[in-house]
Amino acid sequence: MKKTFLSIILTALTFSLFGQNTTPKKEFYEIREYELRFGSPAANLENYFKNALIPVLNRLGVKNVGVFKEIGKSEPAKLYVFIPYNSMEQYAIINSQLKSDQKFNESSVDYNGLLPDKAPYSRYKTSLLIAFDGLSQMIKPNAEQRFFEMRTYESFSEDAARRKRKMFNDEEIKIFYNTKLNPVFFGEVVAGEHQPCLTYMLTFKNMEERDANWKAFSADADWKRVSSLPEYANTVSRIIRVFLEPTAYSQI
Repeated sequence: MKKTFLSIILTALTFSLFGQNTTPKKEFYEIREYELRFGSPAANLENYFKNALIPVLNRLGVKNVGVFKEIGKSEPAKLYVFIPYNSMEQYAIINSQLKSDQKFNESSVDYNGLLPDKAPYSRYKTSLLIAFDGLSQMIKPNAEQRFFEMRTYESFSEDAARRKRKMFNDEEIKIFYNTKLNPVFFGEVVAGEHQPCLTYMLTFKNMEERDANWKAFSADADWKRVSSLPEYANTVSRIIRVFLEPTAYSQI
């Protein structure tokens, strides 16, 4: 298969991050944040996700595509799409294939034919992430875990971000498991806003379980030990947090 320019660039980035002689097994994530327009029905966009985008991604080998709404009904409303790829290379190949996929183009006709005054969103933002060493593959939640928390940790420098990732990989992810902060994914953001930063997602049954488990985490002896270590001091300058609920057609 002929490589696209984007494929070549992403392959080069892979080599620079993981080494030329190493085949990375870590997943690659795309997170889209759609800001919906006032007065425009979200159904136009959701039908596109449900009937066009998710089916073609599944057919091309991408599984477990998540679509989420913010809890609390932010204004303007937002939709989040989480797309897990096996690798950067798969991301590049599939995004090239979408442009010429006949079934995808046919199922997108109504969406692509919307006039400007009917456009469902004003803009969408995209972030690209590489999975952490400590959690190289996403974990699909069970049917009871339908309350999600997504956090982005900004750092004031690249070194601070590196130390925070090390803290998670070496210590903190294990404490998350021990205190039932159930991870879905952890990712280093390699392209997108709020750099340098990382983003991760947790899942719970409800807000009550979430609050209780975070309280247990804060009181955990290992967490108190790790958080007091000087090598992990001053790693996070800002936390961005959103609570999410999956749509009926979300695969997560």
